[in-house]
Amino acid sequence: MSRDALLDAWQEAWSSRDPDAFRAVCTPDVHYEDPVLDQPIESVGELGRHAQRLWDAFPDARMEATAQRLWSPDGRYGCAPVKLLATHKEELAGLPATGRFLVLHAVFYVELDEPGERVWRVRGFFDRYDAAVQLGVLPARGTMGERALLMLRGFGWTKGR
Repeated sequence: MSRDALLDAWQEAWSSRDPDAFRAVCTPDVHYEDPVLDQPIESVGELGRHAQRLWDAFPDARMEATAQRLWSPDGRYGCAPVKLLATHKEELAGLPATGRFLVLHAVFYVELDEPGERVWRVRGFFDRYDAAVQLGVLPARGTMGERALLMLRGFGWTKGR
């Protein structure tokens, strides 16, 4: 399987609603991190359970590529820009379903295993604050609500703003 086909399969696994779909794409000891995890995931089974929590709260979740992937000269490291499209239909970590549609842009930084056949290490990057704004949990940036929140957090209010 080519590198790009492997990342296509990675994206499809996130859209599949099948926790076992990652087994065909990742090493058994895959290391995965993203902004919503407290600690990195260290196995393909844990990754499948993490994805299942997403699918439980966002049953229509799907992932799409947003730009060309970039690869290191040796082909072992890649960067895949994507977006997640989903509707928040069920509870998530204590947050009741909002019914809101979410478009979350993300980038996966991927390291393949030595033969280049499976995903071995992944770091996902996305803006948690933007996701919370889209779900109606936090105020939009630049609004009075955000300023009030910052004041409560101890960041103060500056004159002239």
